[in-house]
Amino acid sequence: MKLIKRTEYLNKLINTMHTPDIKVITGVRRAGKSKLLEEFKKYIIDQEKDSNIIHINYNLTKYEEINEYHKLIDYVESCYETGKLNYLFIDEVQMCEGFEKAINNFHAEENYDIYITGSNAFLLSSDLATLFTGRAFEIKVYPFSYKEYLEYYNKENDEKAFEDYVFAGGLSGSYLYQTDEEKYSYINDICDTLIKRDICNKYKIKKEHLLDNITDYLMDNISNLTSIRNIASSLTNNKDQINHKTVSLYIKYLCNAFLFYKIPRYDIQGKKYLTSQDKYYLVDHSFKLAKLGIKNVNYGRVYENIVAIELLRRGYEVYVGTLYEKEVDFVAIKRNEKIYIQVSDDIGNDFDDKTFKREVDPLLKIRDAYPKMVIARTHHAMYTYEGIQIIDIKDWLVMK
Repeated sequence: MKLIKRTEYLNKLINTMHTPDIKVITGVRRAGKSKLLEEFKKYIIDQEKDSNIIHINYNLTKYEEINEYHKLIDYVESCYETGKLNYLFIDEVQMCEGFEKAINNFHAEENYDIYITGSNAFLLSSDLATLFTGRAFEIKVYPFSYKEYLEYYNKENDEKAFEDYVFAGGLSGSYLYQTDEEKYSYINDICDTLIKRDICNKYKIKKEHLLDNITDYLMDNISNLTSIRNIASSLTNNKDQINHKTVSLYIKYLCNAFLFYKIPRYDIQGKKYLTSQDKYYLVDHSFKLAKLGIKNVNYGRVYENIVAIELLRRGYEVYVGTLYEKEVDFVAIKRNEKIYIQVSDDIGNDFDDKTFKREVDPLLKIRDAYPKMVIARTHHAMYTYEGIQIIDIKDWLVMK
């Protein structure tokens, strides 16, 4: 398989070298966590000749004999080399029974620079502080961005390349297959495995079809405000009764596995966060195309999903904005930076066009001085309207 250097993620790992933190690489299945660790390993070997890297990959059968934490401790300590910089890499760490005890032991010994990857059902962001007694530094890995897609295929940023990415998505393992049917079958299998292994097995869910139905519902309603009670009502039939508490719990599991990201609402005028009705976006839009098909694709929703994940990838906190009963697709916040964003498919070429006005009006009503932007398929160079940046999505996706 062809590999590209995922520089941003690699630099995050490089910047944490020799810190006492436990470095935890998280991300949805097949996002490239193990490949990133391999790339980092090569960097260490090249830069530090006097280093000892202990690398355990629990996907390999040769490590089955050390899948209990006492055995893992004995194995690692037998590989330790005095007088060298000792690195400890463990892939799929959750496959070792009692892994957190072993990791805490290694951290307490202060002999190892520790890096681990694992299923997000076992390494939840919210649980890291509880699992590990030392400070855990999380590196969140996402599927390929549009920029990485261009790099992988050595393509220029043009109309054809962007349209190809819309249907291909960022799960690079699918790029090895020749037909759309094979690509989407691969992506669909990832989704099924994630639901069965990372969710149903861990949380002992017996009615798997209900989780499938909720997954399909969320995929079909990307970019819509979601009411948990409405989902419960729409999925209840003569055979199955499902209440809003169960729906809420199952959606939490789907987010824990990084298949979906919850984007809460933000009151722009009141400058406060709202708790009712959120939006959910897929970690990669190709999951929706693989599960629900490519007929009658709503491009506006796909583009909104792409922008949501790209904002998260760039390190923003992301919210859905509300102002005077109107909606702003995204309020993106990072430290002292804030951006208001509308996303659309086609906004037309006329400032008097109804679609154009619909997209810019909510932004014009915002009175503060933070940047405002419409991201759409304009097919034009970036321009401004009343201080609002109007930019083609393919160009925004390659901006730094």
